[in-house]
Amino acid sequence: MNTTAPCRMTLVASAAWLAFAAHAQTTELQRVEVTGTPIIESNRTDAFGSLSTEIGESQVRELNAIDLSSALRRTPGVTVSRFNPVGSFGGDEGGAVYVRGLGASRPGSEIKTYVDGIPFYMGVWNHALLDLLPIGGMERITVYKGPQPQTFGNTFAAIDLTPRRARQDGVAGNLRVSAGSFSTLVEQADVSVRASGGEFTIAQGHARSNGHRDDADGKLDNLMARGSVRLNPQWSVGALLIGADNKVSDPGLEGDPASKTGTFNTRGTLGSVSLAHDHGHWQGRVQLYDNRGTGHWDNPTAAVVHSNFQLSGLRWRETAQPWTGGELVAGLDIDHMQGSVAFNGFTAFDGVSLRLTSPHAAIAHTLDLSAGWTLTPSAGVRLYRHNVYGNSSAPHAGLVLAQGDALALRMNASRGLNHPGLDAALLNAIVPPLAGAPESWRSLKPEQMDHVELGARWSPARGKSLDVSAFSDSLKNRYVFAFPPAVALPSFTNLGDYRVRGLEATWQQQWNTAWSSFAGVTLLDSTLADLPYAPKRALAAGITWRDGAWRVSGDAQAQSAMFVLNKARADGAPNTAQVGGFAVLNLRAAYALPVLGPRGEVFVALENLADRRYAYRPGYPMPGRSGQVGINFSL
Repeated sequence: MNTTAPCRMTLVASAAWLAFAAHAQTTELQRVEVTGTPIIESNRTDAFGSLSTEIGESQVRELNAIDLSSALRRTPGVTVSRFNPVGSFGGDEGGAVYVRGLGASRPGSEIKTYVDGIPFYMGVWNHALLDLLPIGGMERITVYKGPQPQTFGNTFAAIDLTPRRARQDGVAGNLRVSAGSFSTLVEQADVSVRASGGEFTIAQGHARSNGHRDDADGKLDNLMARGSVRLNPQWSVGALLIGADNKVSDPGLEGDPASKTGTFNTRGTLGSVSLAHDHGHWQGRVQLYDNRGTGHWDNPTAAVVHSNFQLSGLRWRETAQPWTGGELVAGLDIDHMQGSVAFNGFTAFDGVSLRLTSPHAAIAHTLDLSAGWTLTPSAGVRLYRHNVYGNSSAPHAGLVLAQGDALALRMNASRGLNHPGLDAALLNAIVPPLAGAPESWRSLKPEQMDHVELGARWSPARGKSLDVSAFSDSLKNRYVFAFPPAVALPSFTNLGDYRVRGLEATWQQQWNTAWSSFAGVTLLDSTLADLPYAPKRALAAGITWRDGAWRVSGDAQAQSAMFVLNKARADGAPNTAQVGGFAVLNLRAAYALPVLGPRGEVFVALENLADRRYAYRPGYPMPGRSGQVGINFSL
């Protein structure tokens, strides 16, 4: 993607939008009322007793989210880091997402990011780059809390973005433009078409800001196209394409210009083709994918680091209900990873290729008990075959006791495995003390997490629900490079165990047609005292009010002090950086204008209303009170 591509994307998408809008002027518009609960759409428990949290389009809109970390910043169990209004600096302290204390290891990470079930992250450093993951055009964002081998493998937790699918016949579209503090400009457009035999969606986004400090600027450009064609009543073929081109600067420590580390550019593309079927009690899909990209860090105080990655492979998943109350899930994941890194134009790492094959199968059966109660036991296993790290397995089991939709008690025990990625081979090649053991990374074992969770969901009435989860995560075999006396000579090894225990509780309520609210709390306790981005207490709340054409949403967050920055892969590396606790309040008010379309509106969004001083990284204060005004056109 060249440097002029983002401008062309914006112009083409906007021109297409104006053409559709002009056509819509001749059509009578019927306003569609969409009311969603604030912060999250729902917590969901599958047949295997595993928990996930979904954030839908309405929550993203009411949070006035520009990117993934801002969309998830209020989600219980999720912690974010950022220091610029627009964009993430390298996917590390400048912009990352953490789930229940997982995700802070760098290089590498204990969580993976996906689009439509396909892995998409910086493969050579083995961690996410958030700017490669656009939220415009996404139908929902799902956070999988804890290992769930029946859904995702080779990770301890997962974040999956589901692209929008045209659900109704005809043409629908949306164009949102806003501008405000720090010369921030945001534009998002999408058009969906559904007709007999097929559906298609194209979405485009552009965001830029000068930032609240010198060199806190950022720019995001992305384009997504997806669609499917039905071959017959049972079979369909589909395709997905995403492109992203971004640039973000580091403002450095406040009052210390010499600490600035330049700019970080990310570019990436993801493509996939799929074949899906639905035979009533038997559904499935196979996807072939390829994604690749670059991360270019132009650091004037050190080296210019240019990283390339490529991920390719297959996802095949089948689900069947072969008997009343029964559910079978089986599938196969194949991933191939390669990449290179150059410092100041000289290639320092190249030529290593990793391949992971991972079949999985699970079974669940629902037993009907008396008085409307049901009991669903389940079990399954995911197997791994790695071209370097050999064979391993991850079992899981669950139990759900429910009484209709009113009450559900659940238990889940699962094992997560996280294989070292190219980052291990890369570090072994570039860290001078490891030169005496150049192949030590090949002797590593997968990291392991044993997860146990108990939960309950109570819905006393329509529009009211209480979810409670208590969990314990035991982690071991973290891979690090160590020095004598821990090892005979400097080399990679698996070293260190720790445990994270926690409690999550959320309450959602639709009070009436005008009011809805959300409240959530997360408590974490780790035996690793300096575990980054794991505050002991975090609260989130939101409220939405609708009256006629008006819709007002407020969201708030409060959390205790926490350690920050990454958890380095060097054994014994200290982590002393901390930020204090903080509380932040945001507000968004919108007024519907049917002349702008069924979802047309003008709006104002205000952040940090109380003008609090807070940060996710020491010396990197977040913006004070700021705002945006915008307009939304729709078809």
